[in-house]
Amino acid sequence: MKKKQKSLGQLVMMLFMLAVGGGCGYFGASVVGSAVNLNGEEAARKWVLLLTGVLLIFYVSIFVQIVVHEAGHLVFGLLTGYRFCSFRIGSFMLVRKEGKLRCRRFSLAGTGGQCLMVPPEEQEGKIPYVLYNMGGILFNFLLAVLSVLAYVLTRRAHPFLGAAFLVNAIIGAALGLMNGIPMGNGSVDNDGSNALHLGENPQALHSFWLQMKINAMITEEKRLKDMPKEWFAIPGDEALKNSMCASAAVLAFSRKMDEMDFKGAEALGRELLEKNTGMAGVHRYLVISELIFCELVGENRREVIEGYYDKSFRKFARAMKSYPSVIRMEYAKALLYDRDESLAEKCKAKFEKTAKSYPHACEIEGERELLAYAENRRISA
Repeated sequence: MKKKQKSLGQLVMMLFMLAVGGGCGYFGASVVGSAVNLNGEEAARKWVLLLTGVLLIFYVSIFVQIVVHEAGHLVFGLLTGYRFCSFRIGSFMLVRKEGKLRCRRFSLAGTGGQCLMVPPEEQEGKIPYVLYNMGGILFNFLLAVLSVLAYVLTRRAHPFLGAAFLVNAIIGAALGLMNGIPMGNGSVDNDGSNALHLGENPQALHSFWLQMKINAMITEEKRLKDMPKEWFAIPGDEALKNSMCASAAVLAFSRKMDEMDFKGAEALGRELLEKNTGMAGVHRYLVISELIFCELVGENRREVIEGYYDKSFRKFARAMKSYPSVIRMEYAKALLYDRDESLAEKCKAKFEKTAKSYPHACEIEGERELLAYAENRRISA
């Protein structure tokens, strides 16, 4: 049933995005086309230039709206007691380190940007969360309205500029609706769903606070294994159906990996994969990646590794090819499973390149320890 719901949701989203893209192309071209003669001599060249211009406007507008969306989270977060932690657009990240802002490189598949903040302390199990979650949506709609006004003022005198404002308005409204209409079946919850439902579930709200608090501690270069143990309690089966609670369980799993408790990590990882949880897809595959590593440095059974390392996982690994833990797993696989020293060296070189610009030195420190563990297993095998 969950697979059918996910497939239906993906189909609806794909159709919606096609409609948005088609609308941008049609209305953008109409605005410019009404002021430019697209017939006669060099008509083909004019059409190519027109469509190229509209496509350029489309991508620039998406970028602008992503920046505005994350800025909305930042502004409303600051207004409700949160403190700045990091701001990322694409792979470019601005992070606060020791009171100073520093530029880093980091990307996460499936996300165009992210604004992470340090939450205020819980008061009787509660924190402000509505405006922080709604901030991006409100800013998208605000820019869409302003873009409509700018379109009205410029469409006749400056058709190309008018088209840019119109496309920006369409994309802003689309992103506002995508994030604002509560969507989620427990595994994928958007900003609107979080704003509407977090307050109904005290455990989910606490998990939301925990995730932001833990991220802030990581930014201060504190490793998971050194954080308070009570932060990593495993939610019950019913709570795990909620995406926020499931994410908290994934953090508990990651802590076990940081402690090099491979047996505990394997047990918890298999449990999370087998149960009906609200775990997000990227988290599910990251758990699988770690289970592959545990198997590699453990019994190293071919049938187990091949069972995990299937077509869908390989697709994920390609998408997350610059993620340190995935590179580390690929290194261990090349070293212990494939017995390919050349491939292992390439993985290690890639890891070192990624480590130079990775935003969190404490995570790289933990990854190096796991790399060394895999190397020692190779030597002792």
